[in-house]
Amino acid sequence: MDRSPAQLAALASAAVPGLDPVSVEALPSLPGQAFDVAFVEDQEHRRWVVRVPRTEVAGAEMDRSVALLGLLARRLPFAVPAPRGFVALGTGGRAAVYPFLPGHPLELSALPAGPGLAAELGRAIGALHNTDPALFEEAGLPAYDADAYRTRRLTELDRAAETGRVPTTLLTRWEEALEDVALWRFAATPTHGDLGGEEVLAVFEDQQDAASGRVKAMTGWEDAKVADPADDFAALVAEASPEAVDTVLEAYAHVRVERPDPNLLVRARLGAELRMLGRLTGALARQDVPAVEVLSTQLRRLDASVHAAMERGEDDYRRTSLAPVSPRSRPAPPPALVVDDDDEDELPEVVRDEAADPEDEVTDATETADEVSEPRRGLG
Repeated sequence: MDRSPAQLAALASAAVPGLDPVSVEALPSLPGQAFDVAFVEDQEHRRWVVRVPRTEVAGAEMDRSVALLGLLARRLPFAVPAPRGFVALGTGGRAAVYPFLPGHPLELSALPAGPGLAAELGRAIGALHNTDPALFEEAGLPAYDADAYRTRRLTELDRAAETGRVPTTLLTRWEEALEDVALWRFAATPTHGDLGGEEVLAVFEDQQDAASGRVKAMTGWEDAKVADPADDFAALVAEASPEAVDTVLEAYAHVRVERPDPNLLVRARLGAELRMLGRLTGALARQDVPAVEVLSTQLRRLDASVHAAMERGEDDYRRTSLAPVSPRSRPAPPPALVVDDDDEDELPEVVRDEAADPEDEVTDATETADEVSEPRRGLG
C-alpha cells in the first residue's frame, strides 16, 4: 500500500521515543517497490529514515538484514544502518526507523582511477568479504557453495527462458558460461548481494580533491548472503571505466584474506547481464507492461552488441583480468564535485561524467536497463 508522508512521520514518532517530526519527505512510489521510505527531521534537527515493508516477504527480508547489521556494525570500517526503533503495523510486520547516514551515493561511471575513492571502495568491499560467514548464518541469511550457486543461476535462467522474451543467442551464451564449471571455482564469501553506486555513501575530507574521498557507509542489505564474491562487482564492471575497475580490484586483492579467484571479473560481467533477467521476471509478475517492453528492448540491444563482439573476435567476459595494474604516467583527474551547503554533514558526491562517448550505445545494456529496474530498497 502507498502510505502518505504524514503516516510515515507518525510511524517514525511512534517507533522512537522523543522523535517529534517537524518535516518529512517521502520517496516517490514506484511499481514493484518493496518499501515505503521517508526522511524525517525532528525538533532537535536530527534526521531519520523510516522504512515500511509493503509485503510480508519484504518484511522478512528486512528483519534478517536488521539481525545481520547488528552483528556487522562493529566489524566493518564503514557505517551500516542501525535501527533505533520499530513499530508494529496493522497489516502485520513492522516499520523500522534509522538515524540518517551522511554521504552521497557514488556515480560509478565517474569513479576516478588511482589512489582515492576507487581504492577506498576496493578496501571496503574486501573488508566485507573478510567477515566471518558464520555471522550471516547466525542472522538466518542463505549460504551457497559454488556448485549450489551455479545451479541456482541455471534455474533462474530456465525461468527467464520460459518467458519467451530472451533472445536465443543470449540464452545460449549464458547457459554455456553457467555450465563451464571452471568459471565457478570460488570460496563462498559474505556478500552485500546488490551493491551498486546508490548503496555506497561517500564523503570527502577536501571538497576539491577526489583523492580524499572515503566510503562512509553501505546501505540496502536485503540481498545479503554467503555466495559468490563476484556479485558485489557486477555493477562496478558494468558502469565504471576499466582503469577504475583495475584500481578497485588491486586494493581489494591487497586486503583480502584469501586471494581473489582469477575468474571473479568474468562472473561479475556475467552477473551484470543476468541481473536483467530478474528485473524482467519481476516486471512480468507484477504485469508492468511498460517495464517489460523496455527490458525486452534492452535485451535485444545486448544481443546485438554480443553479435558485434563475436564478429570482431572478442571474448567479452574475459576482456578484463586480475593482472596487476600497470603504472600510470598521469593520475586520473578528479570528478566534478557537488556540495550541499544546507547540510555540513553531507559532503560532495561523485557525479556523472557528461563527456561519455555518445556512440557507446550499449554501455552494456545492464546500465540502461536500470531505468526500469526494481527500485532500490532504501537505506536498510
